[in-house]
Amino acid sequence: MKYVILIHSNPQPWGHPTGEYNAGFQALPAAERARMDREFEELLTELHQNGELVTGEALGDPATATVYRWESGDTLATDGPYSEVKEHLAGFFMIDVGDRERAEQVARRFANPGDTIELRPAMWPGGGDD
Repeated sequence: MKYVILIHSNPQPWGHPTGEYNAGFQALPAAERARMDREFEELLTELHQNGELVTGEALGDPATATVYRWESGDTLATDGPYSEVKEHLAGFFMIDVGDRERAEQVARRFANPGDTIELRPAMWPGGGDD
């Protein structure tokens, strides 16, 4: 089953990895930040070795986004971001795991201070999510 792990973060300041740009993570002692970074790299290695990591990408600053809408019979392009919110999508990872329980185990390990992690099943044509 494929799942997408969505990483939300505050856009001010915007950067990658998100933990280095949010106050909650920066407030931790350096040794704790280093431990969390090391554990995250170990998780990515584990997912890659298990064949569970499909892909992942960081997204650019939402202020550089362009939004396209269909309006009055034509496409209207406006500067982004899509909505005025405190948090924006900062990146994503797609994983392919045996079941939802494993997906939840992985998603829990992505959560760092200051980030919000969303786990969502991938959906395929016809409406199935597996």
